[in-house]
Amino acid sequence: MKGPSTQAATRALHTVPWLVALCLPLVVDANTSGNLAYCLLWAFSALGLAAMWGYGGILSFGQTAFFGLSGYTYGIFTLNYGDTWFESWLGLGAGIVVSIVVAALIGYMIFYGRIKGVFIGIVTLSVTLVLETFMSQTAGPQWAIGEARLNGYNGMGGMPQLTIPWPGGPLTLENVSFYYLVLLLLIAVYAIMRRLLDGTFGLTLIAIRENPQRAEMLGVDIRRHQLMVFVLGCTLGGLSGALYTIWGSYITPSTMGLTAAAMPVIWVATSGRKSIGGTIIGTAFLVWLSQNLAVYGSQYALILLGAILLIVVLAAPEGLLPFVARNLRRLSSRTGGGSRHAGACLKREEGKS
Repeated sequence: MKGPSTQAATRALHTVPWLVALCLPLVVDANTSGNLAYCLLWAFSALGLAAMWGYGGILSFGQTAFFGLSGYTYGIFTLNYGDTWFESWLGLGAGIVVSIVVAALIGYMIFYGRIKGVFIGIVTLSVTLVLETFMSQTAGPQWAIGEARLNGYNGMGGMPQLTIPWPGGPLTLENVSFYYLVLLLLIAVYAIMRRLLDGTFGLTLIAIRENPQRAEMLGVDIRRHQLMVFVLGCTLGGLSGALYTIWGSYITPSTMGLTAAAMPVIWVATSGRKSIGGTIIGTAFLVWLSQNLAVYGSQYALILLGAILLIVVLAAPEGLLPFVARNLRRLSSRTGGGSRHAGACLKREEGKS
C-alpha cells in the first residue's frame, strides 16, 4: 500500500508537467508558443495508439490515415462553409465525426472478421497507403468538392483558422491562444483517458490482451471492447489531424505516407506504451527534437529516431520513461534501505556500549 508521502509524490509528478506547460507562454515569444502547440497536437494521436497498443494489444499503423482523413474533412468543410466562427468549429467537429464513422466501419471488419495479431497492423497500414495513393492522384481540376480543390500531392491550403466571438470582433486562435486551446484539450483528454483506462474498461482490455480465450470464457465480449478502443484511438488520431490543419492551414497526402505512419509507433514505443502520461511527454519531446534536426536535413531526424527505437527495443522494451522511473525507484529504495540498515546497526552498537 502506498503511504501518504508516496501518494503526494505521485500527485506532484502528475501535476508539475501541466503547470510547467501552462506557464511556458509566459517565458517564450508568440512564435515559439505556436511551435510548442505543434509539438503538443501530435500527442493526441500517440495517446490513441497507446490506448490501443499498450492496453488492448492492438498495434495499428492507421493513426495517420485518420489524421489525414480528419484534416481533409476540416479543409473541405471550412473552405465551403467556414465564413463564421461557428462554422469553423463545426468543421472541427465534422473531422472528428468522420474519423469515428470510418474507424467504426474498419474496426468492425477487422475484429468481427476475426483478424488478429500482426495482420491488424498490415490491414491498417494498407488503409493508410491506399488513402495516401488516392489523395496523391487528385491533382486535376475535376478533383474538387465545392470550393475545395484537393490539389493532389501539392496538398490543400488556405483553410480558415478557428475563431471565437469577442467584443471587438472575432478572435483568431493562433500562437499563444492556439497553444492554450491544444493544451486544455490535451489536459481534458488525459483526464478522461486516465479515468477510463484505470477503471473497469482498462482492466478488461488488459485481460483481453493477456489471455483473450480466458476473457471470452468469463463472458467478456472481446470484439466489442477491441472495437471500442480502436474507435477511441483512431478518433484521437483524427483530432490530431484536424488541429494540425488548423495550425498550418495546410494538409498534404504525405501526412498519410509510410514514414508518417511509423512515427506514432516510434513515439509510443520510446515513451512507454503502457504510460499515457509518459506518452504525452515523450511524443512532445521527440517531435520538438525532430523539428530542430529538420533544419539540418530531415534524414538526421529519421536516423536519430531509428537509433532511439533500436536502443529501446534492445535495452528498455517497456519504454525509456518507464525504464528510467523504475531504476530511479530501485535506486531510491536501495538508498533508503541502506540508510535504515546503518541506523539499526548504530543503535545496536549504542546498546552494547
